[in-house]
Amino acid sequence: MNILFYLLPKGKVEFLFDDFTIRQALEKMEYHQYSTIPVISREGKYLFSLSEGDLLWRIKELNLNLEACEKQYIKDITPHKSVLAIRSNKNIDDLIDLIMNQNFVPVIDDRESFIGIITRKSVIEHLRKQLSK
Repeated sequence: MNILFYLLPKGKVEFLFDDFTIRQALEKMEYHQYSTIPVISREGKYLFSLSEGDLLWRIKELNLNLEACEKQYIKDITPHKSVLAIRSNKNIDDLIDLIMNQNFVPVIDDRESFIGIITRKSVIEHLRKQLSK
């Protein structure tokens, strides 16, 4: 089965640009209640995913207040956990290997441009439907 069946397209996914500040990241993640969010370049390339913990550790490391968070960029943060992306032409077995260890898997095309995510929930729901048939 084609993994694009599970794709939540980029237009329906919240993400951050790497030139966003820590404060912008905090506000967007709080508003959308995300604990981890994809980060892409302005050219559309998937770079990494940023977690609440990554932000908190950076704030603690630099002893930042909210005003100082407006001057620090997320591109300068090294994530503590790698959220691996999958190419859109991969198969379901490749997806399963990743989704077991990540809440979502970023999907990239052959140019490494971010095209959306696949959530663990969507895969489990599909498999549950298949089992009940």
